[in-house]
Amino acid sequence: MKILKISWGNFKGIVGKTVSSIKKGEVVVCPTDTIYGLIADATSGVAIKKVLEIKKRTKQKPIPIFIRDIKTAKRLAKINKTQEKFLTRIWPGEVTAVLKRRKSCKLPEILFGKKKTIGLRIPKHELIIVLLKKINRPLTGTSANISGKPGSTKIKEVLSQFRNQKIQPDLIVDAGDLKPSKPSAVIDLTKSKPKLLRIGELPKEELLKNLK
Repeated sequence: MKILKISWGNFKGIVGKTVSSIKKGEVVVCPTDTIYGLIADATSGVAIKKVLEIKKRTKQKPIPIFIRDIKTAKRLAKINKTQEKFLTRIWPGEVTAVLKRRKSCKLPEILFGKKKTIGLRIPKHELIIVLLKKINRPLTGTSANISGKPGSTKIKEVLSQFRNQKIQPDLIVDAGDLKPSKPSAVIDLTKSKPKLLRIGELPKEELLKNLK
């Protein structure tokens, strides 16, 4: 694992190295607006397979995806006007929306765990936003942890999970300890009545209020 410490002074250089790594099909640990995440090119089956191997995660479990805008979301998922109104209220932000996947969605099937749905999020973190713009592809947005272990905002906890593993992330962007946070909330919008699958930082009442 190569570790790069990021600061405002070297931000541009770190972005360049991270973009290069992701474009080569590598897997990068990055800070996000919630916890540290495993970031890879979501259009690359090889990169996604490595994410699953790093996490020791079953292929039956889908991987959430970071996207840059609503336009991209509508290209990948079926989104009606009510859903779009809700998404524009909560994004960018700490909420992953589960939506019906379009048949025209060309992303690798390994992302979806044999489901017909897709989990999307526009994050609110400068580094991830810049990466999405520069790479111009969806990115994996799963937590940087071994399956069964908790995701973390603390860099030492993240490093300790991967340090002695046979398959490791290729690059770690060390932003120090992030502000305390839970993983993103997850809300299923595929049914007539939305269902909250995971509670995140945003209070449940506030999240559901945005659906009205």
